[in-house]
Amino acid sequence: MASAKKDYLNFPAEVQDDMGYALGLAQLGAKHPNAKPWKGEGAGVFEIVEDRRGDTYRAVYTVRFAKLVYVLHAFQKKAKSGIKTDQTDVKLVAERLKRAQIDYESRGTS
Repeated sequence: MASAKKDYLNFPAEVQDDMGYALGLAQLGAKHPNAKPWKGEGAGVFEIVEDRRGDTYRAVYTVRFAKLVYVLHAFQKKAKSGIKTDQTDVKLVAERLKRAQIDYESRGTS
């Protein structure tokens, strides 16, 4: 969704590889052991967290829709408020989840 792919492609190669594997499992209907529920959006929304060289990268995706996985947001965690995710990122995930629902329904696959 939106800039998620571009942002993901800016991650270090090893982070892309690890996250790509986890997303591939999601496309096959499985869940990577490192994928955990994203708080606040209910069932079917997960995040993958990768730590590399002191930096933390996150990808948030949804498996709510049959046969489709939407990557809602990919970002590097900036520690402004400890371990808590910045509200800008939380709101962006919520907005993109709504847009994913609209996109999914527009495909006639619902």
